[in-house]
Amino acid sequence: MQEKEIIIGIGAEAILIKEKNYLIKKRIKKGYRNETLDLMLRKLRTRKEAKILEKVSKLGMCPKILKMNENEKTIEMDFIDGKKLSDYLDTFSKEKSLKICEIIGQNIAKLHSLNIIHGDLTTSNMIFVEKENKVYFIDFGLSVESQRIEDQAVDLRLLKQALDSRHFKNSKEFFNAVLSGYQSNKNYAKVLLQLQKVENRGRYKQKQLRVKKPNNKL
Repeated sequence: MQEKEIIIGIGAEAILIKEKNYLIKKRIKKGYRNETLDLMLRKLRTRKEAKILEKVSKLGMCPKILKMNENEKTIEMDFIDGKKLSDYLDTFSKEKSLKICEIIGQNIAKLHSLNIIHGDLTTSNMIFVEKENKVYFIDFGLSVESQRIEDQAVDLRLLKQALDSRHFKNSKEFFNAVLSGYQSNKNYAKVLLQLQKVENRGRYKQKQLRVKKPNNKL
């Protein structure tokens, strides 16, 4: 009996379909966009993501691509059978969680050494496979290739914000463990310095956006 396709996720840009041990990511049509533009964008984004996945999969830290179809706007890849860290990171022992965060940092350092910026570093896009003691990154739909220290710092900043939001009780310790693993990046010092600048800019913008109470006195 043939196993049926199962939709396991629906995002803003794509649906995820599981079939046997494979995962198919299919970019969906956007009705609000010009039809020709929509077609072109989905083709380009499918091609770009497949190219990045090919590079990252050589490091063994993302699903391996089986095939890509630009016309269908689909990428077929291995299904990673593990635990989504957004749901499980807080359930492990503190020691285990910190070790996982260190592995995350090592993975990010490897990505950045390839000049790849993930663009959406959250624990929702990380799968922990217990028997391998490995963390796999998924969803490279927003990824770009860049050598800029600024972009690497922003990548880390996004993860820090995600930890603060989803894992707020231990977010500081978790991020420090990430940075411990990230030290393997040859540009570690430069990225950390830029990260501080990025955070300072963010705080300044927040102050600028504060609206003063109107003066109703005549």
